[in-house]
Amino acid sequence: MGPKLLVISLNYRTAAMTLRSVRAALREMQGLNAELIVVDNDSGDGSFETMQAALAAEPWARGAPVRLIQAGRNGGFGAGNNVGIRAGWSDGSRPDYVYILNSDAFPDPGALSALLDHLESHPATGFAGSYIHGEDGTPHLTAFRFPSVWSEFEGAARFGPFSRMLKRKIVPIGIPQTRERVDWLAGASMMMRQSVLDEIGLFDETFFLYFEETDLCLRAARAGHEVHYIRDSEVTHIGSVSTGMKTWARVPGFWLDSRWHYFTKSHGRAYAAMATLAHVAGGLTWRLRRLVQRKPPADPPRFLRDLLFHDLKALLRPLPAQREARSGHTGALGTQAE
Repeated sequence: MGPKLLVISLNYRTAAMTLRSVRAALREMQGLNAELIVVDNDSGDGSFETMQAALAAEPWARGAPVRLIQAGRNGGFGAGNNVGIRAGWSDGSRPDYVYILNSDAFPDPGALSALLDHLESHPATGFAGSYIHGEDGTPHLTAFRFPSVWSEFEGAARFGPFSRMLKRKIVPIGIPQTRERVDWLAGASMMMRQSVLDEIGLFDETFFLYFEETDLCLRAARAGHEVHYIRDSEVTHIGSVSTGMKTWARVPGFWLDSRWHYFTKSHGRAYAAMATLAHVAGGLTWRLRRLVQRKPPADPPRFLRDLLFHDLKALLRPLPAQREARSGHTGALGTQAE
């Protein structure tokens, strides 16, 4: 029968889009030993009932290996996916691999098989992710280096000479043209080895949204597992459908919370403070150039001030209780779909 694969689709108030994604995923699951779980992240808008009715009535869903479950609360992207991972297969068994797919992402032909084949033939690889492109074919940046003090400065400064000096610190890697080892991948289309999740834990549910994949991939890397970008696996992605990121008038607090939690958890408070100061220094450099060269704004309104004030307050308050789900339960280690 082949390795057991669990596909997880996380829905938050995008029922029609999620059903479209599920239909594409089921098409690519044909011939694989796979089941799909749709997790409704406590949408509260009738999404669950809409999807329940569609899965019961639509011809493409009849007899398909798909089931719908309710998260019970909206704990964010990581928490919602953890609900699906813990649920496992319908017979109560655990899969060999877990594949998370955004509700606004649609696997192209062969996308799942390419990831599965790579993980099967490369035992050192813990996670594998797809080449993501928009509906118009435009590539999306989904392969990255881990954030650092230097990347914070470079990204905020937006100045060619600095970027050339720090080119090995820039977080976005670009668009790899072949299979390539990377630090971390966007979670829109990522397949994970269950044994690695058993070892390092599931998503840290302290993150509501953003940085949760970065943290998970960092934990995998520190445990000796590789993360690979698979160019042959292609997925169409609309992006920001449930988060509304493209229409943000101001950076929300949960993004600031996630950024601070990532740096403090991974490197300590002193390093997190240095990363913030580096971002502020880069941001001030950019704003000086804007003033002199009359460039348009590139950040949301009041971003630099919000970042600085948020992190100053965070520096003075106790660290949050980290909630890494380990082997189906919440461990002592450790606030929507992307």
